Amino acid sequence: MKNPNIPAWAEAIDSYAPRDAREAAEREQILLLIEREGERLLRRECAYAHMTASSVIVSRDRTRTLMAYHRIYDSWAWTGGHCDGDGDFYAVALREAEEETGITGLTPVWPGIASLEILPVWAHVRRGEQVPSHLHLNVSYLFEADDALPLHAAERENSAVGWLPIAQLSDYVSEAPMLPIYERLLRRAND
Repeated sequence: MKNPNIPAWAEAIDSYAPRDAREAAEREQILLLIEREGERLLRRECAYAHMTASSVIVSRDRTRTLMAYHRIYDSWAWTGGHCDGDGDFYAVALREAEEETGITGLTPVWPGIASLEILPVWAHVRRGEQVPSHLHLNVSYLFEADDALPLHAAERENSAVGWLPIAQLSDYVSEAPMLPIYERLLRRAND
């Protein structure tokens, strides 16, 4: 049954069926924050937490994943970004993937949301400005792409993009807390 306190832009989260206890708990926390903060969560002005959308992109043969080398985290990572007022999480994830990698022709692997996460972001400097610690209330998607297509790095966001071998992903990802998230999503790409 639809929660009447959840705005239309958050219905996909409300109807998402978690696949484990962690996801169920984090989904409930995200929904509570949506009820409390409403559309403020769609913008970075909600300084302690805001909505983001990310994607894991796999090659058609499922042996490689497309990632960007993020300067802030000094690690290979998925693509994604802030919603900045846009409640269409799928569109945000798709746009960010294309902008950050230059890839075209992405097709969804999973029908709808593939995962939900609450991700801590520690204080850092971005483009010369201090960013305080906060939470990303993240909606994840799975896409497939042709790994022969040209790529390009988004210089304001990352310093490189590339197809990484899934079997050796731990050799590339230096953010230890993110590795289990990527691995879980990559397993879901084969479900």
